[in-house]
Amino acid sequence: MATIHHSCSFLLIAFTWMFTIIGKAALVAGVFQPSQWTQAHATFYGDETASATMGGACGYGNLFLNGYGTDTAALSSTLFNNGYACGACYQIQCVQSSACYSNVPYATVTATNLCPPNWAEASNDGGWCNPPRAHFDMSKPAFMKIAHWEAGIVPVMYRRVPCVRSGGLRFSFQGNGYWLLVYVMNVGGGGDIANMWVKGSGTDWISMSHNWGASYQVFATLNGQALSFKVTSYTTKETIIAWNVAPANWGVGLTYSTDINFS
Repeated sequence: MATIHHSCSFLLIAFTWMFTIIGKAALVAGVFQPSQWTQAHATFYGDETASATMGGACGYGNLFLNGYGTDTAALSSTLFNNGYACGACYQIQCVQSSACYSNVPYATVTATNLCPPNWAEASNDGGWCNPPRAHFDMSKPAFMKIAHWEAGIVPVMYRRVPCVRSGGLRFSFQGNGYWLLVYVMNVGGGGDIANMWVKGSGTDWISMSHNWGASYQVFATLNGQALSFKVTSYTTKETIIAWNVAPANWGVGLTYSTDINFS
């Protein structure tokens, strides 16, 4: 009987160990992992104050107030992916140029804007953001972290990295009682959004359509209802639910914060 008890204990320990490993794998499956380094080029726009970077195609508004600061970049349309890259984070390293700072490994930036094509210029001489080029038009403060700004343009290596955010997702409301437009900000993990749903306290989950940048919209009567949101990451496919984000007396022009975010 002692032998049988010992065998059962061993099997229980082995099963527990296997379950723990499987459980951990399941927990980290949605965690964003850095990508491989890839070649591109980088320029900058605006001045040292980064005031020209406020707003932008992603719709984040005042980047200082909404947590993004000056470490941002506008992406060429090839990288921008019709706005699905909004909120993505990149490490950018200056390479193969005398303008590079040798003691700075990289700058980390968030995608907050679109660098549109300039078809009047050749893609290797002014039309830096023309397809199919991968290009970063960085804020000047971010560019000056990796290279002398006088260079204007430098070759770089870049990779996607997890976005480290303080606090939870933020939902900024626009529209009216029949059309709700929501900008999703402060997104951790992959930083990007693929799909969204909204649930009123008196409705089932309603699918929202991608409007532009980091905004999603729904045509529904949601006035007088507390609102919850379900959000799926574009990169990791992880889905999280933010319950009761906005109270029943929610209003447009307001931003509602949560305590939940992607890892």
